[in-house]
Amino acid sequence: MNVFYEESGSFKVGTIVSRADASLQVDTLHGKRAKIKSSNVFLEFSSTLADFLPAAEKMADEIDLDFLWECSPEDEFEHDVLAADYWGHAPSALESAAIILRVFGAPMYFYKKGKGRYKKAPEEALKAALAGIERKKREQEQIDGWVAELKAGTLPEAIRSQLMTLLWKPDKNTLEFKAFDQAARELNQPPLKLAQSVGGISSVPDYLMAGFLMEYFPKGSGFGKYAPPLLPEELPLSEVAAFSIDDANTTEIDDALSVVDLPDGNKRVGIHIAAPTLGVPVDSDIEKLVWGRLSTVYFPGGKITMLPDDVVQAFTLQEGQDCPALSLYVDVTPDFEPVAYESRIERVRIAANLRHAELEQQFNEDTLLNDPGVDYPFKRELTWLWHFANALEKRRGKYDPTRPVQMDYNFDVVDGKVLITLRKRGAPMDKLVSELMILANSEWGRMLAEADIPAMYRAQSMGKVRMTTRPEPHIGLGVAQYAWATSPLRRATDFVNQRQLTAMIRGEKPQFEQGNAMLFALLRDFDTTYSAYLGFQDKLEHFWCLRWFTQEGVSNVTATFIKEDLVRIDGLPLRVRIPGLPELARGDRIQLSVIRIDELMAEIEFRFVGVVGHVEAASEEEEG
Repeated sequence: MNVFYEESGSFKVGTIVSRADASLQVDTLHGKRAKIKSSNVFLEFSSTLADFLPAAEKMADEIDLDFLWECSPEDEFEHDVLAADYWGHAPSALESAAIILRVFGAPMYFYKKGKGRYKKAPEEALKAALAGIERKKREQEQIDGWVAELKAGTLPEAIRSQLMTLLWKPDKNTLEFKAFDQAARELNQPPLKLAQSVGGISSVPDYLMAGFLMEYFPKGSGFGKYAPPLLPEELPLSEVAAFSIDDANTTEIDDALSVVDLPDGNKRVGIHIAAPTLGVPVDSDIEKLVWGRLSTVYFPGGKITMLPDDVVQAFTLQEGQDCPALSLYVDVTPDFEPVAYESRIERVRIAANLRHAELEQQFNEDTLLNDPGVDYPFKRELTWLWHFANALEKRRGKYDPTRPVQMDYNFDVVDGKVLITLRKRGAPMDKLVSELMILANSEWGRMLAEADIPAMYRAQSMGKVRMTTRPEPHIGLGVAQYAWATSPLRRATDFVNQRQLTAMIRGEKPQFEQGNAMLFALLRDFDTTYSAYLGFQDKLEHFWCLRWFTQEGVSNVTATFIKEDLVRIDGLPLRVRIPGLPELARGDRIQLSVIRIDELMAEIEFRFVGVVGHVEAASEEEEG
């Protein structure tokens, strides 16, 4: 005698070898002996073992499910009752097995209520389930169609409209993602490469920008509606004539300088900072924009400003205008020793916006040391300020004329072409501005600390730079405290600190007092967001470095060895790892040939050619 039984959710047949009270020993179709529970046996039969299950499955497939559901009892039923009703007579073992298989394999039609017991699904539930099956079938047909198009090199319009979302922030439940993912897997390609191959990525910078905007500007980079800034109350007009020093493309001119002679032989240096906080009330629309954006985003070929253009134009230190400013005046002896400090809220006449490109041709180390006869605007002030800047650098313990020269890189993108230019770090105009800003930031930080007013500081110890609301030393700069306060048009930290400084100068209650939770939240958000903005800038600069090789037709370069397999490409802000380098010393210059460039994947490969020389290399800390 043979048995038809269930085991682990599937039906099997076997020949009985022996019986016990609650179990059977059977030989399966494959000749294996198995022990099964008697309760798992649905029926016994005497027909040929090998033919029974295929015949029952064939018969089950021919049973109309809808008709079987219609003729099922409303209440719970046993399988043999349904079999008798369906066949119209006492069913054979084969007919019973067919009913069991059909009912068991249709869980939408019949709910399992126990071993061999079922209940028909309610009509509405069945209709909903069948509609779901039909929908899934149509969806799969749609997916299959899109996959076929993608594999044929065509980008379906439905996927094109969502492509950046699929690449950067995919919803894995959408049909578009399922199709794109399936096509990528079947073609054995990364999704990014598939997107490129079907024409979905025509511009790598646009692709990178789309991802950045999706993450940090999901509502777009526009400002929407906001109440315009207020004109500051009438402010006293300073007697100085100030000048700024910036790149030609700078519109957010935050800082300007002035120098006047004092009767006692000292000079008074003015460090004048744009004062947007004077026209942006607390809790105003514009302040909310500052808290939301936290910084201007810079990248080659463009920027996304922290403040709207009309706000920038109202407070930028524009040539020929009397601009609201927060000024720090420093009295300096003929020996370049600062002896007195005073902070003022005032209007400052901006006599000139000097630009790097023009100024550097006239104001540089060569003209300062070798050609004093050259004349240019504010020559006397600039020359004296350069000497003062050197003295300030010495006071910080950072002056080292023997230190290897480091280079800064400027990126300019015009009509899809990149121009990468070098500027020596520590050039006179750079040192002049940076030293005076360090002076202002450290002194204003000291004043806030002495007034017990919290601020946003940058601190460095053990080589790690971090943000804090308490004054702590910045070892890298050599100052006791360093509060960012000189770029309020571009950074939320400086905007916050200007609010605090204004309250200190006026003797008013500051917006943020010690322990203020919002101040801590702003500091945390700024630190994270600012790092992300810098990371995006680095990513785009890396792309334009790769594009430069192709654009300029460069296939061979020199590089400077740093350590292990890390080298710095000469003339570019590009560091790469080159496996298999021979043993080299830090500062060795080597020849490399370009093997492969993949702009989309941000990859470049070089082959080592040989050693061509050696240069005195800066330390890793100095390079950082």
